[in-house]
Amino acid sequence: MLRVENVTVAYGLSTAVREVSLVVNDGEIVTIVGSNGAGKTSLLNAISGTVPIKSGAVWLDEVKLSGRPPHKTVRLGLGYVPEGRQIFGSMSVVDNLIMGSYPLYARKWFRNLAYAPWALRDSLVKPNLEKVLKLFPRLDERRTQQAGSLSGGEQQMLAIGRALMSSPKILLLDEPSLGLAPMLVKEILSLLAKLRDEGMTILLIEQDAVAALKIADRGYVMERGRIVLEGSAGELLSNDGVKQAYLGKTRG
Repeated sequence: MLRVENVTVAYGLSTAVREVSLVVNDGEIVTIVGSNGAGKTSLLNAISGTVPIKSGAVWLDEVKLSGRPPHKTVRLGLGYVPEGRQIFGSMSVVDNLIMGSYPLYARKWFRNLAYAPWALRDSLVKPNLEKVLKLFPRLDERRTQQAGSLSGGEQQMLAIGRALMSSPKILLLDEPSLGLAPMLVKEILSLLAKLRDEGMTILLIEQDAVAALKIADRGYVMERGRIVLEGSAGELLSNDGVKQAYLGKTRG
């Protein structure tokens, strides 16, 4: 599915990611654990194309993503939920979700949504919209509400739902629990586990390392821009060094 091969990311003279390689297989959740500043977000940004890669390559199936702008990586099947949600606050919940479906039209040969026949728009949007609203009943209840008036947890659900509207092959999430109450964190992570059980492939960065590893299949540990350890989620949860460095102060 996703292959990251010796990727290096630099901002001027500062190197944020150093020759990182990892694999995410079909139908699994892989989480990246590490302290703030370890390079986790820079790695996701490099995979999605929002920051350039200095060296190395990223592949989705047999298609090379590296060197492509973000709108093209999305068209190729990569869904990205960035840190901070970045929803369209003045738009309704449903309009936010519909915005996430634009890559579907691009994959159906229409470069501009305005030129797509209404029948095609409806045939592409409606099934995914119904699926997302079923997955997130609270969004269904608030479908006409302005997105900016939603709670933090609801906004996170909206950000995830918007990414799902493009029918991605893989979903990348950066700190989905940031700023949320513990009960909402459990709800969001449970939804991710449900998506995985339904066949979605997920690469997850999560501040609550224990909770992330409990739903993940495998994990990688990043330090100072490098992968220093990898293994099954169970192996990382039981590793004394990992527990001391990353798991001791997280929520249970």
